[in-house]
Amino acid sequence: MTGRPGVDVPDHRGRTGLDRVGRALDRNPDVVVREVEVTSDGWHVLRRTTFDHRRRDGSWHTLQRETYDRGDGATILLHDDARSTVLLTRQFRFPAYVNDHPDGMLIETAAGLLDDDDPETAIRREVAEELGVAVGPVEHVFTAYMSPGSVTEKVHFYAAPYTPHDRVGPGGGVAHEGEDIEAVELRRDDALAMVRDGRIVDGKTIMLLQWWALRG
Repeated sequence: MTGRPGVDVPDHRGRTGLDRVGRALDRNPDVVVREVEVTSDGWHVLRRTTFDHRRRDGSWHTLQRETYDRGDGATILLHDDARSTVLLTRQFRFPAYVNDHPDGMLIETAAGLLDDDDPETAIRREVAEELGVAVGPVEHVFTAYMSPGSVTEKVHFYAAPYTPHDRVGPGGGVAHEGEDIEAVELRRDDALAMVRDGRIVDGKTIMLLQWWALRG
């Protein structure tokens, strides 16, 4: 019998037991996991889970849900309060392009997956790679599930001050990973106007810009 990559035999990343994730969950007595299937074991993992759920009226129902596990991430808003500017990125995002975005070029806060680092270490790495900025103290703003209906990812949101002198590297992202990232500096009022008129449509970026505006 041929083994199943990521389940019985190592997949291309050396992983096994991917079908075990979620089986032992027991924190909610109204949810009983019955079966976990790996439906795709690419760089990230897609699973189909069958579980029993007790509704508010006491009746039990069997449901299936697919979850996309890409790991957790971090993002950061770099702001220069003296000049009332923010430093963002612009890069091509195919999923947005294929879902009606005019050209797929999204303006975003610097962000990336944790890749086994703690969130603060990860976001410092991403800022250096994407924007060439060496940041000082960072502020943890909040942590949020960005698409809890299907994606397991939690994103850790940060903010940090910057000045033009903090841009010590070329940025641009990691070329061998296919990244081609442009730094975009905007005045706060312009950035908020771009949220209102749809030129900035990335969720994490909108959340951090509105946090900054509310903070005053």
